[in-house]
Amino acid sequence: MSAPTLADATRHATDSATDPMPTVEFLPGFPSPRHVARPVPAPADASVPASPAGAGPGPTTAAETPRLGRRALRREQDATLLAPRRRYSLVAKLLFATMDLLYGRRRTMEKFQVLEIVARIPYQIWENAAYRALTRRHRDMGVAARIRERIEENREQQDNEQWHLLITAELVGQSGRTLNAFRYRFLPWLMAVGYYHTSWLLFVLAPRWSYRLNADFEDHAEHEYAEFVAEHPEFEHRAHGSVFAAQYGAQGSLADLLRQIGYDERMHKQESERYLREDKLG
Repeated sequence: MSAPTLADATRHATDSATDPMPTVEFLPGFPSPRHVARPVPAPADASVPASPAGAGPGPTTAAETPRLGRRALRREQDATLLAPRRRYSLVAKLLFATMDLLYGRRRTMEKFQVLEIVARIPYQIWENAAYRALTRRHRDMGVAARIRERIEENREQQDNEQWHLLITAELVGQSGRTLNAFRYRFLPWLMAVGYYHTSWLLFVLAPRWSYRLNADFEDHAEHEYAEFVAEHPEFEHRAHGSVFAAQYGAQGSLADLLRQIGYDERMHKQESERYLREDKLG
């Protein structure tokens, strides 16, 4: 059976009078863009362009995460605000408590920048583990294909979190505020080192524990971004201009930019939850 295309997995609608960008909603059976067929590039000598089948009804972010229109972003933010948070593990609670202790409970762009510094780490660990599994199981074509898909997913997840870091750093820089080097350089580096070894140890002991921790982390980030936007209605009227717009995607307002980032975090959470349901890789 061929893989379903993005058009099969989604529904979308466009009101050209108010929102020229198509909204994208994944149906319940397809919680991740990784569950659908990707467009196949045309050969170099092809006289016609590649078929768009599987490419989806609208644009994506730099890491293949669907980029939503304004109405959809507001709807997804509301869904996040109404949804209960996950039951966080003890390790996750300790991480969030440490963040609050070091940077305060109030949500700030500087705090989100620190959050994004550590966000890529689990995906780096999983990608490296998948490469080692591929070395062992490359002769088993079925397993090797699954491992190769996981490597691609983890790379895209890292890239997406990288854009979040660059964008939040840019926003902090645009504010003109001078950051304390100890709090915003040394401590985030120390947290990243500690989080790396914690995630690595959990993955070695039981991959499920690492997946659960990341699902908790991404769920926390999703809700924090949604609540941050809700706390700052002035963001609706603040235009967003970025040197990364061509790569990540431009939004009309800072509020929609942060909503998109929060939606990305939900996609990462759902992918980690899917890993929890799947069999052990390799």
